[in-house]
Amino acid sequence: MSENQNLLAEQRRALILDEVRRRGGVRVNELTRKLGVSDMTVRRDLDALARQGVLEKVHGGAVPVVEASTHEPGFEAKSGLEQTAKEDIARAAARLVKPGTAIALSGGTTTYALAHRLLDVPELTVVTNSVRVADVFHTAQRASGRRQGAATVVLTGGVRTPSDSLVGPVADRAIGALHFDLLFLGVHGISVEAGLSTPNLAEAETNRRLVQSARRVVVVADHTKWGVVGLSSFASLDQVDTLVTDPGLPADAREEIREHLRELVVAGEPGEPDAAAES
Repeated sequence: MSENQNLLAEQRRALILDEVRRRGGVRVNELTRKLGVSDMTVRRDLDALARQGVLEKVHGGAVPVVEASTHEPGFEAKSGLEQTAKEDIARAAARLVKPGTAIALSGGTTTYALAHRLLDVPELTVVTNSVRVADVFHTAQRASGRRQGAATVVLTGGVRTPSDSLVGPVADRAIGALHFDLLFLGVHGISVEAGLSTPNLAEAETNRRLVQSARRVVVVADHTKWGVVGLSSFASLDQVDTLVTDPGLPADAREEIREHLRELVVAGEPGEPDAAAES
């Protein structure tokens, strides 16, 4: 029962956040009518979203938070956002991974979700600059014992960011000496003009090295990342092979993406449980 309630709360809060961002602000009484829930429920949802730093409560309602291009949320703050979308994206992205390949996972909460989906893929070599991603594999192997076929995990060194990624010259040198078949890249923001961007200058350089070392680049990003621009761009859309996202991405954004990317995968599209691939 509690799991269903949590899922409903998550979906409701996602709808509230989309409404706030789309309209530039909403009132509590508008949300109660739209969602069919009580005033108290809406206020609790607004409190939860405000604690995550994604909106600001005002008298009688809420408005979006206008973030500076240098603002970098921590891992815990980001992990509570768009959880269902991230799980759908992780499930679809995992289908792209073949046994025995060398892959790289950048930092981020979506790549963290993906890591859990890869635990049973045999003979992987996983390069990552994410402490959280490395811990997923380490914890699983410690719990079950290192069995034959378990992933070999290479964790780069470097300086830790608020999102628990390792960046800087040490990470850059380690990544630059490697070559992997497939890179799964989480992003702070993605747009036609700015490409892929992050608020962290050191992370931007490390991400450039990841892109340069990969034969195929797959961006895993939910729809809220579209149109967001961080301080530093590290790749253009033309350098991305595939974007795996969720159905919340608007139709006009999908059209723009198709002009620049080889493949758009919409995970969890209604009526298409195995994910929809569009090109």
